[in-house]
Amino acid sequence: MRLQHVGITVPPETIPSAQAFYRDLLELPELRASERALVYGLGAAGDLELHVIAGAAADPSGEHHFALEVGDLAVVHKRCEDAGHELLEARPVGGRERFFVRDPFGNLIEFVTASS
Repeated sequence: MRLQHVGITVPPETIPSAQAFYRDLLELPELRASERALVYGLGAAGDLELHVIAGAAADPSGEHHFALEVGDLAVVHKRCEDAGHELLEARPVGGRERFFVRDPFGNLIEFVTASS
């Protein structure tokens, strides 16, 4: 058994803004796009997908999240900061530097360095 995808929701009218955040700012490869859903590849082809689905707004007080391992944490940190997103700094865990950010719709994302 393996995890095939993670699904998050955004308000239906925000699909274009979600595309700007996930495809353009985070530079995730977009696999499919429609008015109701966006699908992004995470990792090697077929490894894992992120599904951004038109639906209810996220709970901005929620702690549920997903984590993205990135090659250069400082670059992603600066890109999110420059785009005006509030960064939530966090202590390293297991020797891995990390930080959190909420997407424009309230979904919490953790960014971590690659494990050593």
